[in-house]
Amino acid sequence: MASKDGRSPANVSSHTLLLTNSLIFVSLVIFALGFFPYKAFLPGHATFTAEEASLAQQAPFDRVVFMVVDALRRLIRTGSAIPYTAHAGAPTITMPRIKAITTGSTPSFLDVILNFAEGDKSSSLESQDTWLGQLKAKRGGRLVFYGDDTWLKLFPSTFARADGTSSFFVSDFTEVDFNVTRNVPAALDQNDWTGMILHYLGLDHIGHKSGPTSPHMIPKQAEMDDIVRRIYRALESKSHLQSTLLVLCGDHGMNDAGNHGGSAEGETSPALVFISPKLRSISQGVECPTAPLSGGLGFYTKVEQSDVAPTLAGLLGVPVPRNNLGVFIPDLLRFWTQGDSVRLLKQNAGQVLGVVKETFPTLSFGDGPQSEAQSEACADITSDGTRLACFWSGIRNLGNPKGQQRNEQIEQAALHTVSAFLTQAQMIMSNTASNYSIGKLYAGTAIAALVTLWTFFRSFPVLMLKPTFGVWFLLVTLIYGVTMFASSYVEEEHQYWYLVASTWLGWLAMKQGRHRSNIWSAAAAVTPLLIMRILRGWNQTGQKHASQPDIARGIFPAHNYVLWSLVFASYLVVLVKMSVLTQSRMLRSLSFVVALVLCTMALAFKISFTMADSPELLRGIEIFRAFVPSGMDLVIQARAVFLGTVIYAAGITLSNRGKWLRPESGKRVFTPIVAGLKNDGGEQQGQAEAFQGVLALFLMTQSRVTNIPLFALFEVQMQVLASMDLSAREISLTSIILQYSSFFAFGGSNAISSVDLSNAYNGVSGYSVAAVALLTFCSNWAGPLWWVTATLLLTGRHRRDRREGLRQLQLLSTCFMANANMFVMLACTLLRTHLFIWTVFSPKYLYTLAWSFGQHFCINMTAFKLYIWLWS
Repeated sequence: MASKDGRSPANVSSHTLLLTNSLIFVSLVIFALGFFPYKAFLPGHATFTAEEASLAQQAPFDRVVFMVVDALRRLIRTGSAIPYTAHAGAPTITMPRIKAITTGSTPSFLDVILNFAEGDKSSSLESQDTWLGQLKAKRGGRLVFYGDDTWLKLFPSTFARADGTSSFFVSDFTEVDFNVTRNVPAALDQNDWTGMILHYLGLDHIGHKSGPTSPHMIPKQAEMDDIVRRIYRALESKSHLQSTLLVLCGDHGMNDAGNHGGSAEGETSPALVFISPKLRSISQGVECPTAPLSGGLGFYTKVEQSDVAPTLAGLLGVPVPRNNLGVFIPDLLRFWTQGDSVRLLKQNAGQVLGVVKETFPTLSFGDGPQSEAQSEACADITSDGTRLACFWSGIRNLGNPKGQQRNEQIEQAALHTVSAFLTQAQMIMSNTASNYSIGKLYAGTAIAALVTLWTFFRSFPVLMLKPTFGVWFLLVTLIYGVTMFASSYVEEEHQYWYLVASTWLGWLAMKQGRHRSNIWSAAAAVTPLLIMRILRGWNQTGQKHASQPDIARGIFPAHNYVLWSLVFASYLVVLVKMSVLTQSRMLRSLSFVVALVLCTMALAFKISFTMADSPELLRGIEIFRAFVPSGMDLVIQARAVFLGTVIYAAGITLSNRGKWLRPESGKRVFTPIVAGLKNDGGEQQGQAEAFQGVLALFLMTQSRVTNIPLFALFEVQMQVLASMDLSAREISLTSIILQYSSFFAFGGSNAISSVDLSNAYNGVSGYSVAAVALLTFCSNWAGPLWWVTATLLLTGRHRRDRREGLRQLQLLSTCFMANANMFVMLACTLLRTHLFIWTVFSPKYLYTLAWSFGQHFCINMTAFKLYIWLWS
């Protein structure tokens, strides 16, 4: 691998690589600080003028029961209720949606990160104006809360009584809701509160674990129906609740996979229902439609989720929160006369104007057009701020309906004028770009560009050792970067990697076929390509085809015998790999027994987990109950598997320091599994395969049962690749391609909603941010993690220049990652005003952070360094 002058083509020291990767991380952090700033908000709390206070005295309700059902999508009852479909803008995560509901504002995308930080206090709404704070400040105001403790983090000293439960322990379907419901009867009997907040999590947890079609879903929805029924009966029967409003809503919905965070219609269309016997005076009741009125999930009139804030403020007689961008829901204005309705909307408009002025401080909002024709021309103005100033001038030219002789036509025109301003302001202000720190965006991008240029410069000698390979690497790297500028390519990134993987594996097979006279060997080289075709149909992902039938969700539920046959085969492969530890027959027998026990424990846990999580996958296979430990808790089973794998892996590592993967002279470093049983590969190679086997066992424990057979397919691909005469450069590119393609094969995407939390709590009895974060990463990056160890095994076949091969791996991986980061930063900077900046490009940047720091820096670079340490 050395060049003609004797120097290594990858002549880069480990310290230089460490500095380079540190700069990559620094550029990402600097860019993130500029890209995800907190949005400025108006300080203080809104207050009433004398005129507004008199109108507030006409409020029809004096207390509220605000019931949030996490991931609610269609749970709506008929009767004394007015239902809506509430549009919840991305990101559809609990914390930012609660902010939208209580403040009426558009949350920061940074709340996606803070949503997972259990100990974070910086996201508190204590200092911001909310309808909760206004209700508490009202004379006699007192609030109680039961449910998702995210509310307690956002409002740490707001509630007089509270009982919170962790929102992230998704394995719990029952207790998490029981802890809420048990407090409701006593609270309804008491007359010491003006606001009760209930946040149920069971539906959301079921969705995360097994999707919206889970058999657990219907019973849970019936449970929620019963709770609503009990609260409504209390409103009818208890005298102190006669003027109480029940609001039933979801903070977000869920997609067809049961997840949320993105912008799919199922995620952004939660239900919103206002319920009270008093509503009979303004509503004749609404029939529940059997089909959507406007396609998709549009079963009822669509409103913005932020509209809850001004609507509740008006109904309860408190000031609208200062940072609100919501609009009073028109149907509920019927509680007031038309003149008072105009006054109420003008209050709403005046409050929104404060936010508009803060955003467009240089504009004047004085007198403008004087005629209706001129007012209608406002819509033709292209400048957002000027258009809003134009609409506001129309409101200024309105008279005071209270001081005029009532004229229905005048009042109707006034309603139209005020509503036009509010609608325009909500649309413009909700879509206005964040207050980006442009300097930090440029600084982060500049550092990334310099690192990219440097890594390409240092990689050039490696790429030019074989110009054909150099062209391949440059094409894969640069084309990937260019695709980051197209939202559709970002959403459907898996298509790019499947195409690249198929093309590259086809190239390797063709190259191998030219050098082999044996037709069977040449045909075997095509096997990785055929497997890649299977992987493409395993899990449908992305946006366009995510709900289409696939192998995991289409074939396996209907043919569960096929699934479990493949699962058993996968565990058998791992068992064989783990048991090939030594040439000693006695020690090999002992290792086989230990490996058998571990694999049996892991399989038993997976069967138990599936019985609780997806029982439909075990329907008709009663024999599996013999594998399930009677009465043993899932947490205990998972901990036993984790402890066993850690001890087994530690034993391999510590006992082979300095000789791991060091083959005996003349022996092959990489051997197929069957040959390993025959002891053809040497003791050290068996130890290396055993180490990969125990890692695969852990990753299988962290994967959905329908994805476990993928590990067996990966093993076949790796064995065929090992039989090829691949250079370290080719192994490097193969590793990059298969790490990314395997991520998507497991069902991953660039949408936050594809984050799989179903195995994030294995072995965890309570919420721990470190443990859950680690398990979540291992669950979602199981495929890439497996291919890291496979890459090291493939590299181990270069007996003479193993160190040089590893340096090339490190250098080329760093070069690719630096290039990918630079293009993502460029795309986010140039497209920061794009319509899909928060739904497509921002989630992609978060995934880039995970790939760069989690997979590349912590796994790829650390694993390579550990490999050298073990080898030396």
